[in-house]
Amino acid sequence: MIVYKSTEGKSKIMSEVDSSKIPNSLEEHWMPFTSNKDFKENPRLITEAKGVYLKNHKGQTQIDASSGLFCNPLGHGRKEITHAVTKQLEQLDYVQPFQQGFGGSFELARRIAKHTPGNLNRIFYTICGSTAVETAIKIVIAYHKAKGQGQRFRFVGRERAYHGMNIGATSVGGMINNVKTFASVLMPGVVHMRHTHLPEHKFVKGQPTTGSEMAEDLERICTNFGSENIAACIVEPVAGSTGTLVPPKGYLKRLREICDKHGIILIFDEVITGWGRMGSAFASQEFGVTPDVITMAKATTNGVVPMGVVAVKEEIYDAVMDAAPKGAVELFHGYTYSGIPIAVAAALAVQNIFEKEEIFKRSKEMSPYFLEGLFSLKDLKAVDNIRGYGMMGGIDIKLKEKPGRAGFECFKSCYEAGVNFKATGDCLIIAPQFICEKKHIDEIIDKLRTGITNYLKK
Repeated sequence: MIVYKSTEGKSKIMSEVDSSKIPNSLEEHWMPFTSNKDFKENPRLITEAKGVYLKNHKGQTQIDASSGLFCNPLGHGRKEITHAVTKQLEQLDYVQPFQQGFGGSFELARRIAKHTPGNLNRIFYTICGSTAVETAIKIVIAYHKAKGQGQRFRFVGRERAYHGMNIGATSVGGMINNVKTFASVLMPGVVHMRHTHLPEHKFVKGQPTTGSEMAEDLERICTNFGSENIAACIVEPVAGSTGTLVPPKGYLKRLREICDKHGIILIFDEVITGWGRMGSAFASQEFGVTPDVITMAKATTNGVVPMGVVAVKEEIYDAVMDAAPKGAVELFHGYTYSGIPIAVAAALAVQNIFEKEEIFKRSKEMSPYFLEGLFSLKDLKAVDNIRGYGMMGGIDIKLKEKPGRAGFECFKSCYEAGVNFKATGDCLIIAPQFICEKKHIDEIIDKLRTGITNYLKK
């Protein structure tokens, strides 16, 4: 047995746990996006991970139904990645990314550019999805200045969007609590379109057939604020963290048309959707719309080492390069950990797995079976809505007393039932790993049914 202090300072006893897996104290660590008081009363500690399974501190085996935080689509404990990172650490652990470099980062950029759509062939490294978005914002500003259009300072985001938690990323995002909490320090000049999740989008598998007209919000914003002042429009092709909001048919295409009409840069945040989640390498290819900039992270290294990436069209890169004299720094931006050797080594190993195991094909082929299983849960009384595309879906749990309470309680019930996933508000976000076989999908669905049913009983 382990004795630890709760948030009220009272002694608690944890029984039936492996004492070697429990920290001496839970108090010092301020956990992110977590109800710290609730967690420290009844902690959920993960101690092992292999393939599609996790093990917690109570010895319970759980199936990973959200690929970690959408970042482990190749499964946990991939020896190819471990070996690549270990070998890299033994040979070259760090190199300055400013005015110096190493061959691996250039090779990775080439490999990434093989998969990006159109001519988005210029690759900038960051350290996570948030910093990828922050970098995209700066690149867009630098591009417009280089083209003599420095008056373009406004950015258009979307309600219910999540782009990360740096100031710029939070500013263009549309998650209410994130924006309200930090409203006093956010970027000026940001305008938000309405989200596309309409009341009639109930239990829609794939893209809704209604709602494409919501893209006209961008045209209205151009009229109200002057299109000549707008630098970029940023959207997630499928809004992930807010609960898998799939775009209506024609919506993204219309955004592309409006951006082209007004000289606005279109940014797709593919931190979640990138690298196969929708069935193609990128959602932009799946939906047939090519943006000017793509941000990515998460699956780039299979979640093993933090890394973010920004891919831009060649003309954007060329404009910034041409605007600076030879010998001068063209873009005053970067990070200590931009494209560091171990992150690159992990990402190159991931690229090898993508190709060797035909991961994107596996994702596309498994999607119908996954979605069929997910939508089979619609008979449960607690379920208010289900939606999904590719290998990602959202289950809305009916409101209980106040927003978020039902989702959190249901998440905890499912955790006890042996299925682990990400919940946002009252939505359970399910995003299985691409290595899943049908038996794993069945296990996820069965344990979701058990967890949601047990939540109802409580």
